[in-house]
Amino acid sequence: MRTHWLVSALACLTALQVPTLDAAEAPTVLRDQLVAITQAWVDAIPLGKQDVWQRTLADDAVLIDEFGRIQHKKDAVASLQPFPAGFSGSIELRDPHVQQYGDTALLRVEEYERESIFNQKFVVRYQSLLTFIRQAGTWKLAGYADVTIPTPPPKLTVGGLALDDYTGSYRYGPDRAWSVSVKDGVLGYVTKAGRPFNRIEPIARDVFMGTDDERNLLIFRRDAAGHVTELVERRKFNDLHLARETGTG
Repeated sequence: MRTHWLVSALACLTALQVPTLDAAEAPTVLRDQLVAITQAWVDAIPLGKQDVWQRTLADDAVLIDEFGRIQHKKDAVASLQPFPAGFSGSIELRDPHVQQYGDTALLRVEEYERESIFNQKFVVRYQSLLTFIRQAGTWKLAGYADVTIPTPPPKLTVGGLALDDYTGSYRYGPDRAWSVSVKDGVLGYVTKAGRPFNRIEPIARDVFMGTDDERNLLIFRRDAAGHVTELVERRKFNDLHLARETGTG
């Protein structure tokens, strides 16, 4: 649905011939300057250095994190506190790209975050877009948004799985059915004849995770007799229900 909306919107813009402002590739000096500001900004997070955020954020800055939470400068600065004992972390900025539109510049960069929680190690990667504006000769951060880059999660060993329980056809609409099968000892599904085989990985009995970019949960539901009757794809906090048509598990 979102894709169709975007295509329609782009078609309308093309038909209207809306003029665009071409962005110039920013000079290396500016790129390095914005990366340095951003590095200081993320370095301030584990230390709770509010003065850095107070200095680098524009007064009307808007920050949107990977969960869709929105903060403005006052709240964002106030929320910054040193990490508690047992927690630590750092963010490395990778592959920065800057486009400049006069006194506005966009920085696209990967944030490679390393975390430690009581000696348990985590790595989280974000794709971030930062909007800078030049005020009185100084670059200020006016807008920030990021998304989490999907990465393969740790594999879990789930004992006692009978993969044949799940094989069969699952339908959610006319001419819309998934075929679930086992290939080379791995459970997966095909959305349509001729389409690729999508591997899924077990998390628990009857619960699997996709291996594509979305990493959706696949939950097989059973009836009172213990027979699999439904497949639920939990996507973006919503459930797509697919009723089982064939299979005996």
